[in-house]
Amino acid sequence: MAAEAFEDIAETFDFLDDWEDRYRHVIELGKAMDPLEDAFRVPATKVEGCASQVWLVPEITDADGGQVFAFRGDSDAMIVRGLIAILRALYSGLPLSEVPKVDAAAELARLGLNDHLSAQRSNGLRAMIERIRTVAATELHQRA
Repeated sequence: MAAEAFEDIAETFDFLDDWEDRYRHVIELGKAMDPLEDAFRVPATKVEGCASQVWLVPEITDADGGQVFAFRGDSDAMIVRGLIAILRALYSGLPLSEVPKVDAAAELARLGLNDHLSAQRSNGLRAMIERIRTVAATELHQRA
């Protein structure tokens, strides 16, 4: 299960044949994100396991019938900012209870990222996904 914004990215990736075009698109997605304020660039929001500096800030809001998950993020590397944008599209707007159920590896495989990211970037991407899942699971436990 993926959010609609992720489906839009997947469709765009299907349209783009060349990996250089796909990389450019990932970078453009990152450029389109608002930068994270310096106040949020703190150890508590930093994702360990990434070669680049990465910060993720969860934003969980109450909505009719439950909580909705979203997050903001930033990185000092443009391609990683783009990966954050892709993860935001995958997770943001989902009910909090659905976040741990997302098969991120399968969804990202649809984009072919597994075959085209360096080992360091792949490890960083996994670390970001793990942080998102951990935050969601912690919030679910605390709200139960």
